[in-house]
Amino acid sequence: MCGIGGMMTRDGSAPSEAVLGALIDALGHRGPDGEGRYRAAGLGMVHTRLAIIDLETGDQPFYEPDGAALVANGEIYNYRELIAQFPDFPLQTRSDCEPPLFLYRAFGTDYADYLRGMFGIALYDPNENRLLLSRDPFGIKPLYYAETGQGFLFASEPGAIIATGLVSPQVREDKAQELLQLQFTTGRNTVFTQINRLMPGETLVVSEGSVVERTSRPALPEKGIVARDEATALQALDAALMDSVMVHQRSDVPYGLFLSGGIDSSVILACMARLNDQPVRAFTAGFPGTGVHDERAHARNLARQVGAEHVEVEVTSRHLWELLPEIAAFVDDPVADYAILPTYILAAEAARELKVVLCGEGGDELFAGYGRYRSVLRPLLFGGRTMRARGIMDGLGVLRHETPNWRDGIAAAQGRVSTSRYSRLQQAQAVDCADWLPHDLLIKLDRCLMAHGLEGRTPLLDPVVAELAFCLPDHLKVGRQRGKGRGKGKYLLRRWLEKHLPQAEPFSPKRGFTVPVAEWLAQEAGQAGPLIAAQPGIAEICKPAAVEALFAALARGQAPKRAGNAAWALLFYAVWHQVHMMGKSPNADVFDLLASP
Repeated sequence: MCGIGGMMTRDGSAPSEAVLGALIDALGHRGPDGEGRYRAAGLGMVHTRLAIIDLETGDQPFYEPDGAALVANGEIYNYRELIAQFPDFPLQTRSDCEPPLFLYRAFGTDYADYLRGMFGIALYDPNENRLLLSRDPFGIKPLYYAETGQGFLFASEPGAIIATGLVSPQVREDKAQELLQLQFTTGRNTVFTQINRLMPGETLVVSEGSVVERTSRPALPEKGIVARDEATALQALDAALMDSVMVHQRSDVPYGLFLSGGIDSSVILACMARLNDQPVRAFTAGFPGTGVHDERAHARNLARQVGAEHVEVEVTSRHLWELLPEIAAFVDDPVADYAILPTYILAAEAARELKVVLCGEGGDELFAGYGRYRSVLRPLLFGGRTMRARGIMDGLGVLRHETPNWRDGIAAAQGRVSTSRYSRLQQAQAVDCADWLPHDLLIKLDRCLMAHGLEGRTPLLDPVVAELAFCLPDHLKVGRQRGKGRGKGKYLLRRWLEKHLPQAEPFSPKRGFTVPVAEWLAQEAGQAGPLIAAQPGIAEICKPAAVEALFAALARGQAPKRAGNAAWALLFYAVWHQVHMMGKSPNADVFDLLASP
């Protein structure tokens, strides 16, 4: 896990040391264990290292005999299998990220098709004078780029591109509105006018500072449903889960687990307990003294059942008001997801003793856990509905221009899968895997953990698991059997957990993971509302009086049910805008930051 960045100039001149130095400085938190540079005619690449595998000889860049060079962010989990499959590769290290360099020499721009892992890779071939950028199919690891008059810039974070001074931070207004409506932004364009995302599974070829070729590798199988009976499916699921967790534990440093007590992380816990001789180190967040469900007691019991060492971390309103500017500074590609708060605090605690944690991200998407999936299966006449048909701000009178355009990105994703062989349920899952997963959940995970030099691994987002889970019959995702399985998402995953860790009570009523931000905001809404309403970023797209009125109603306990989520999105964007667009220091609490001139 690391940070990468670089520049290819249009005229063939050498990128300045100032540009490369700015990239390294901006990416330093992603790689506190070392740094490396590569320079060629018209190209410079940098690498900041978080040492996980091959601690002694794994410094980057890597080189191969014909002159190609590579820097990478991420983990290639099948590196041992690749070494065995291609024994003639003249590898110089034991690093998992060196084999892709020789795969390129063997297979050209298709080299990433052979990789099982999470990665953002930059590879330069001086013989062809071309730069290749590749991102893993689920988009677990980020990669961004900007095409400017001087040349092509890329980095693991957009903030690093801005730090070079060659791109100015300007907001795309349509993306800011999309953020407030969805809590994330969709597609290739980021909220910054000049900065784009490398899309999940994409490989770009860059020559003389311009993109000349794009190819893409899908994360999800392109086939439709594969018929399986439940017994056969459970057996295949057990093999896939154990294989995935096994390779995701490949590490030369200690690793642990984020345990929420929900289905997904409980599955990972059960697998880790079967695979490890030593106790698993498991971390759980709780919200004492609030009205939301506290998962610590349940998680504590599960940890006890498998002999894990359990660490409990309290998250309070104090963390919200004191840490949000600091968190927003790291979440440069903005995600107004309230789970960033416990994720960031858990990461800080885990990083005291670990460098790697596994987590359950992806289970809801691949095994159909969300309630909206069950709705998709019903005809509109009987309560079915379109995915994400209503935005967070709809009907609240807060936005200056309330249009349906915020949904264009979701509609485009729906259009792309509508002609596939997928079932209606698979189509809904594929839409979430296209945007919600990489541009919300995985950005949150990446930024909150890398802020503390901690690597997050997602065993459920693995091609072996996806090949099985996505193609399951609908009734093995959303149970249709009478009794405890009827209508429940992640049916097969629950059945597996019922067998391997029955104390998880996988068919008990779902309590869900909720952060009490609405409760905390209501407590301070009288003070926070006027400050948020007065922010330049908010005033550009919202009606300040309506924003202030929303917070006043929240303080009185008279706001609509959705007002808490809306208030949180407005607060996050106001803080984010102050830090990233106004250049304010994040070393202040929310009130001091928003009140500063």
